Amino acid sequence: MFLTIPTAMTWTRIVAIPLIIGVFYLPLPMAMCNTIAAILFMVFAATDWLDGFLARRLNQTSSFGAFLDPVADKFLVCASLLVLVHLQRTDVFVALIIIGREIAISALREWMAQIGASKSVAVHMLGKLKTAVQMVAIPFLLYDGVVFQVVDTHFWGQILIWLAAVLTIWSMAYYLQKAIPEIRARVKR
Repeated sequence: MFLTIPTAMTWTRIVAIPLIIGVFYLPLPMAMCNTIAAILFMVFAATDWLDGFLARRLNQTSSFGAFLDPVADKFLVCASLLVLVHLQRTDVFVALIIIGREIAISALREWMAQIGASKSVAVHMLGKLKTAVQMVAIPFLLYDGVVFQVVDTHFWGQILIWLAAVLTIWSMAYYLQKAIPEIRARVKR
């Protein structure tokens, strides 16, 4: 099941990366670039939920899809964070925390799978909450304006991206705490 409808939707998140970045190179007013980038991010981020729903609904789940889905999410988030750092809309420290955690937890999950202990680092609600907060913060920061003359997306995006950084550290600590007993058990052998 290399190319199913859900897997094709997952691929769109990877394809979205140059589109979101490329918007800022168009000869358009910055406000228009911000709006287009934020809308693109929201549309492609929504495919994360939709591809999983369709995979289950159409009975098209696959190990390749299960592998590609989090990879696509990480690419989309990391590329967007780099754009935000470049535009000076978020702190490089926040980006390092979030990107560093993604690399560390991905490596931890791979290692735990190799030793047959992948259930100890299965996706937890804390990780899902971190992802949800990121997925709201990033388009807020990409938009970088005021919506309906009420919501200052830069202000709220900053609060949410820092909250995502805190949740990132918390979820990493949680996963490490779950993995340590398995790691210790393997080291003693």
